[in-house]
Amino acid sequence: MEKKDSFENFIRIVRRLRKECPWDRKQTHKSIRHSLIEETYEVIEAINRDNPAELKQELGDILLHIVLHSVIAEEKQAFTIDDVIESISEKMTRRHPHVFGNVSVKNADEVKRNWEHIKLKEGRKSVIDGVPREMPALLRALRIQEKASKVGFDWKRKSNVWKKVVEEINELSDAERSREKKKIKEEFGDILFALVNYSRFIDVNPEFALNGSIDKFSKRFSHIEDELKRRGKSIHKTSLKEMDEIWNLRKKKES
Repeated sequence: MEKKDSFENFIRIVRRLRKECPWDRKQTHKSIRHSLIEETYEVIEAINRDNPAELKQELGDILLHIVLHSVIAEEKQAFTIDDVIESISEKMTRRHPHVFGNVSVKNADEVKRNWEHIKLKEGRKSVIDGVPREMPALLRALRIQEKASKVGFDWKRKSNVWKKVVEEINELSDAERSREKKKIKEEFGDILFALVNYSRFIDVNPEFALNGSIDKFSKRFSHIEDELKRRGKSIHKTSLKEMDEIWNLRKKKES
């Protein structure tokens, strides 16, 4: 089979699965939506591991979801995979007038600004529209802030951004003294939002940074468990002081 026919053959495989496999036949757009999110995270993990073989496999899983959703829609006579391809091809052409038209741009930042202008012309009511609520909150905050920044709604100095973080921390302290749960929750959220804002100014992705800290904590905590087992002790009957000592020794070794 020629490579040019491989995509059409894959579509035929998915169509057959929809007819002959009991599991595939019962799926709907909604029933597999969270699986698509999971597969996307697996793609990101393969990229983070710099593993081309794994990335190839995970991209295939994403392609399966794209085709399966398209075949489900085709059965309902809503749209086809050809419609999906035609739509994204037209969108990419329209949103890159500096490539397919006569528009000139100086750099990538100007490309991003033009992109947002074009989306508004397409019917978006707000510059910050289009950021899904299903996104992890840190990434959602980052994307909304980036979109607002592209039209000039942003801090000029990093020092002022940090002052805002400190201000929000102080407001959380005030809220805690008031013991108003709703206010405490609101102020805590404001701190996280302000920290995400600061992350942009120090060129750190907050989602990746937090995941890194979670991984670091998990490794150190697992070391505590392993060390206690080596000592013949149960973590459930160990003092915080001893666990802290093991933690700090591990931390020193890492340094």
